[in-house]
Amino acid sequence: MADRIELIGVEAFGHHGVFSHEKDTGQKFIVDMVVWTDFRAAADSDSLEDTINYVQLADIAVNAVEVQEGHDLIETLASNIADQIAELGGVYAVEVTVHKPQAPIAHPFGDVRVVARRSKR
Repeated sequence: MADRIELIGVEAFGHHGVFSHEKDTGQKFIVDMVVWTDFRAAADSDSLEDTINYVQLADIAVNAVEVQEGHDLIETLASNIADQIAELGGVYAVEVTVHKPQAPIAHPFGDVRVVARRSKR
């Protein structure tokens, strides 16, 4: 299915990382989500009940970053978010990118990100 919802740049503060200072101090994480679905029912009804609510997607990402217990790896964080979204009704596939802009790297860098993809088809 070619229809998709994209939610880009959701920011949340969390305590994820391998180093103890990352877990103690915390840092900003940015989450992008792409969800493949079928818009036909929503387009016909023009009803929120017939689509995937992007507010719910943002809530899933923010709760995973802020509320859940900290993880060592952002791979785990991205996987948890992707797994939760994949369980929503109407989701054919999901791709979640977690960015860690303040990663503890001693060299200049543009971005650190991991991508988790889940697909039912």
